[in-house]
Amino acid sequence: MKFDYAPVGVCPSRIEFEIEDGKLHNVKFTGGCPGNLVAIPKLIEGADAAEIAKILRGNLCLGRGAAMKTSCADQLAVAIEEALTQKAS
Repeated sequence: MKFDYAPVGVCPSRIEFEIEDGKLHNVKFTGGCPGNLVAIPKLIEGADAAEIAKILRGNLCLGRGAAMKTSCADQLAVAIEEALTQKAS
């Protein structure tokens, strides 16, 4: 199933991904820092969605001179959690 999420408080404007049999596939960030946002999808392709959400939740961005209340990784965790909740209902 495909999911599309509009993250809040980070540079990317969109996070898209698929969850099939509980595994993450085709994660794509639109906008943001290409280095990390190209690496993250490669690292988590085929991984258990719930486990990745658990690992990434609460990782905060410390850039731009001050700590932010979220990060791209944290927003991906939020998106995955919402997707898993939608699938369950």
